[in-house]
Amino acid sequence: MKSKILALLGSTLLTGTAMAGGYQVNLASQRQIGMGHTGTGLVTGTSSIFFNPGAMAQARNGVTIGASAIISKIAYEAPESYNTIQADNPTGTPFQVYGVYGITDKLKAGLGVYTPFGSTVNWGDEWNGRFGLNELTLQAIFVQPTLSYQITEKLGIGAGFVYSFGGVNLQRSIPLENNEGEGKAELDGNASGIGYNVGIFFKPSDKLSFGLNYRSQVDMEVEDGTAEFDVPASVQSRFPAGTKFNAELPLPSTLTLGIGFNPTDKLTLAVDISRVGWSAYEKLRFDYSQNVNGQPFTENARNYEDVYIYRIGAEYKVTDALVVRGGAYYDETPVQEGYLTPETPDADSRGLSVGVGYTFSEKFSVDASFLYINKKERTDAANLSGGVPGTFKSIAYIPGVALNYNF
Repeated sequence: MKSKILALLGSTLLTGTAMAGGYQVNLASQRQIGMGHTGTGLVTGTSSIFFNPGAMAQARNGVTIGASAIISKIAYEAPESYNTIQADNPTGTPFQVYGVYGITDKLKAGLGVYTPFGSTVNWGDEWNGRFGLNELTLQAIFVQPTLSYQITEKLGIGAGFVYSFGGVNLQRSIPLENNEGEGKAELDGNASGIGYNVGIFFKPSDKLSFGLNYRSQVDMEVEDGTAEFDVPASVQSRFPAGTKFNAELPLPSTLTLGIGFNPTDKLTLAVDISRVGWSAYEKLRFDYSQNVNGQPFTENARNYEDVYIYRIGAEYKVTDALVVRGGAYYDETPVQEGYLTPETPDADSRGLSVGVGYTFSEKFSVDASFLYINKKERTDAANLSGGVPGTFKSIAYIPGVALNYNF
């Protein structure tokens, strides 16, 4: 079974959104991706807006614009028949834009726009899991104005307000009774939510620094989304036109402790440990304005668990202009046995990254990164959540680049 899935992944190139656990996307800075996405215990420049607002007060004034291109391979193998298929997804392009400006010597203001959550998967209309999902697109864009204050030369604090907006589009086939064939449902709606990002940064010596960051849960709420049904005329009364829906999807909180260490002037080491509050995602529920197939709502259990992410990273200054980077992480899946679904065919993830930075002048520099993600092959037969029994396997290749301008 395993060799068949790996053979498919080796021969067929697919594109899509590869994530951290669940539908989280940890691609907030090209420099930090190169270092295993560590950064809470470091002054990361403008991206401290995301990693630790408490360190932003020590960052230089500047602007960063960056993006990644996610190329993933996702395969599914059906139980018993061992038929193997692949998803067919568009390229994911998470991005980040940061700006930092000093109001006084100790107080700085910043603005970040980034994409920490998202999912895109397209299984098509003919696979055996089509009654669970044909296609899903989920996007969340965070806008975060931030203030940071340097209390002393060693201690800084910061906080940012988060406004999130985006949308969800879910399509699945509908099984019909009495030989009426199949129909199709499409749920589409815009969503928004609010939250916050707070951090504290402490640097007791030139060689050692610590950071603690908390990014709150953001509940993305869909109001008056559109539910459309393509069904035979004989059953259209059970799937009324003009149906609206409401739904809520939690984007989980993250608490991270970070440590930075500079054993020499040229070498920087970093370690981050994060706890992600995935237990907030208990169910996926859609409430309808009219009864759909005799029911006012649909609901499936998710019962995610809180998990940890472990990260290490390094940066080495080769010359005054050139730095090289490397990192690794292990990301636990929040999906319990029996709750694996095709919307997020998740498993424990291993990530390896490399990166490079080049400074052209005092004001202008470029960062590039490359991240490889390998999720463990996972088989789930219990099907407690309306999922699809079978085996899933995914890997991803993620290059990225960012431009930095200091002033």
